[in-house]
Amino acid sequence: ADDTLHLWNLRQRRPAVLHSLKFNRERITFCHLPFQSKWLYVGTERGNTHIVNIESFILSGYVIMWNKAIELSTKTHPGPVVHLSDSPKDEGKLLIGFEGGTIVQWDLRAKKADFRIYYDEAIHSVSWHHEGKQFMCSHSDGSLTLWNLRNTTKPFQVTFPHGKIQKDGRKESCKPILKVEYKTSRNSEPFVIFSGGLSYDKAGRRPALTIMHGKAITVLEMDYPIVEFMVLCDTPYINEIQEPYAVVVLLEKDLIVVDLTQSNFPVFENPYPMDIHESPVTCTAYFADCPPDIIPILYSIGAKHKKTGYSQKEWPIAGGTWTLVQNTDGFIKNKNPSGVYVTLQMLYKLKTSKVFEKPKLGEGRGADLGEEDPFAVQMVSWCPHSRIFCVVGISAHIILYRFSKYDANTQTVSLEVRLQCEPEDIITPSENENNPCFSEPGSHSPQPHHQYPVSPGSRTPDGAKDSTPFLKVKDKMVRVPPGYQSDLVIQLLWVDGEPPQQITSLDINSAYGLLAFGNCNGLAVVDYIQKTVILCISTVDLYGATDPYQRLTRSPRRNRQSTSGKHCMRGLSNFYSDSKKRIRTSYQSLTELTDNQQSIDMERSKSPTSDHVNGHCTSPTSQPCSAGKPRIPMGPEGPRLTRRGPGRPPFRKAQSAACMEISLPVSHTEESRENSFSRSRSSSVSSIDRDTKEAITTLQFGESYGRKSDALPTPCLWVGTSLGVVILIPLSIPMEHEERMEDPVTVGPSGAVQMLKGSVLRFAFLDCNGALIQSPYEIWRDQNAPEDPDRPRRRKLVHFSPSSSQDAFGEGHLTVVCSERQAKVFLMPSQSCLFVHNITESSFVLRADVVSLCNSVCLACFCANGHVMTLRYNLQCSPDFCMQITLICYIF
Repeated sequence: ADDTLHLWNLRQRRPAVLHSLKFNRERITFCHLPFQSKWLYVGTERGNTHIVNIESFILSGYVIMWNKAIELSTKTHPGPVVHLSDSPKDEGKLLIGFEGGTIVQWDLRAKKADFRIYYDEAIHSVSWHHEGKQFMCSHSDGSLTLWNLRNTTKPFQVTFPHGKIQKDGRKESCKPILKVEYKTSRNSEPFVIFSGGLSYDKAGRRPALTIMHGKAITVLEMDYPIVEFMVLCDTPYINEIQEPYAVVVLLEKDLIVVDLTQSNFPVFENPYPMDIHESPVTCTAYFADCPPDIIPILYSIGAKHKKTGYSQKEWPIAGGTWTLVQNTDGFIKNKNPSGVYVTLQMLYKLKTSKVFEKPKLGEGRGADLGEEDPFAVQMVSWCPHSRIFCVVGISAHIILYRFSKYDANTQTVSLEVRLQCEPEDIITPSENENNPCFSEPGSHSPQPHHQYPVSPGSRTPDGAKDSTPFLKVKDKMVRVPPGYQSDLVIQLLWVDGEPPQQITSLDINSAYGLLAFGNCNGLAVVDYIQKTVILCISTVDLYGATDPYQRLTRSPRRNRQSTSGKHCMRGLSNFYSDSKKRIRTSYQSLTELTDNQQSIDMERSKSPTSDHVNGHCTSPTSQPCSAGKPRIPMGPEGPRLTRRGPGRPPFRKAQSAACMEISLPVSHTEESRENSFSRSRSSSVSSIDRDTKEAITTLQFGESYGRKSDALPTPCLWVGTSLGVVILIPLSIPMEHEERMEDPVTVGPSGAVQMLKGSVLRFAFLDCNGALIQSPYEIWRDQNAPEDPDRPRRRKLVHFSPSSSQDAFGEGHLTVVCSERQAKVFLMPSQSCLFVHNITESSFVLRADVVSLCNSVCLACFCANGHVMTLRYNLQCSPDFCMQITLICYIF
């Protein structure tokens, strides 16, 4: 793209020479390296042609100046060089094509021009016939010209492949043909392959590759713009019959190969696709340490579901020295002495829209969805051991899939849930919200807003959009192939003319047979074994008497019916527009923390181990958590924050999809700045009239102690909210197989509440030795397998009990809770806070997880300022517990 030329060694994957060539500020426009030649021809924007010796990689001193090539008497500049090639008959003849329409054949030995062609249309590319007597040019008006060397005064043939004759007898205008390849075949007509050249009659036409074979013209539309294409032939010599068999097309975001040996020109299946999916990716999830048998099964079944229409031949591109090593995590690693390369391999594809009826635009539910995709995937959860897969859709629905190696006739069960529990109040921090200890479970039993789902047939007489979901589930018995088969669909309903809010959190446990999900209105727990809803409760009702917030009455709301359509479109569009734009700009938004650009430059010049981020001190303070002693938010940071003024927040956050509707009123006092843990993610943070909603941001099933008096761990559900609140919910699940299939599961919130700064992101459980405790799971069994009378069809569960070998802790386990700002460690069942760590002060954590790193358990945090921090919990620092920063990485 400039005046620099590099020489690269493809076999050794490194530069062939350490130096590069400069062409005196002449931008390079075209390069030609003949087969088995030591000379490289380079054309520049000024119209000059330079000859480079490949062996020494130096300029030969031979330059074909543009004024000599087109005659000294011609004063008009021919434009940049767009083509260079040697003649198939004589390698000493160089064909030079200029953009202005001039073509010159230059004799390299005699240093003079054999002929010159002046054409009135701009030239884009030139291609030789293998005999060297003819060549073809593509032009800016969408035409192809064929020239014969016997008579160069005019073209031998002029064609407009896509130019139709209009009623007035004129040819319609066409787009330029950017590149053409003229290839001959021994037993058939020659191939003329080119890109571009389509007519202007249709706006927004997709990029296309045209294949002309005899009188047949085939147009192959591409998903992305064409960057370059190359025709693969049986011979590398340009003076022999080419016999083309494939076309390699490089797109902006993909690489495809077209089979020319079949009349319908199918595409080869790419063994290492460059594009993950044909539609935009909306969520990703990574799973490690999967059972070794799951990968071959997914691949074998997924291979049967592949698209038809691919070429049956093998991938035509060969070469390279990489050694393929198949891993159990679904990756193919290619190892070589210079490094490790990883390519993705698609194992299985699942289409969630097959569960629903296709919505009709303009009527009913389809009108509410507008032009957006109602089936877009928002969140996924997968249990590799039980092979249960859950998908959360943008239309407030959840699909549960079970894996089977057999096809079956199934009918998907549908559950409809009313989770529109919006309290008419504003949340403000109470005086006791900073107490870091769990409250004692009282006798108060919170009453759920809706304990069971309302019948789907119930409607209000005033409006049809009540107790109805966005999509309609197919209620017919259908034949499903082997693989993941839909078993249950959960949908949130419209309530009082308002659409359901999007689901922000999900967790599933195969051993318990339970599925929990939440949004900004509340929490729901579903028993997917018995296909019933066992809990549907608002977030406020979860607190009961231990509510840490004061609920203040606010002004009456506007009529819900008049704004229902607006809220619907806003809720669905946030997932695609607002959240995506704000997450993408999260890094640049954080630069507003600094008062000027100078502080940013100073920050970039600091060492990676510096404790200052964006001009603010972020040295984490590690200290034990003393029960009953409230934290004082005021400190040295007070005067610095005051200088920002009352209208400017101390930091800005990116709005995540899990907290799109969450905002809190911001007071002008410094104490409210510290205590208001979840601030508004938008630029307007001073609006008090905005709806205040507390979202369920994370859920985790596990064996824990629901109450302080519990002697043994029992099934529990840990709940984290966007306001930094942690709620513990004990579960009572029948253990026997027969009882589990019939007896109900009971849920009773214990009233245990804890507070952190920022939205809660992650829970993890450690035993007294500091090892991770995995959640229990069910061993996979195929429900569609033929019945065996000798083997009863019973559930096989695997449980992990916390160890109690250390006397310092006694019996129990540790719970690590990470939020956007803090990390805390609790000792169960005493529910005492052992340690609190402020992860960051000027930024916030986007993602967090507890992983095994360097032979120890670490808390890995990815912050919005581009830092990746790992925190290691040290059990040996007695008597004080310590969480140390072991690694800080910077992502640019």
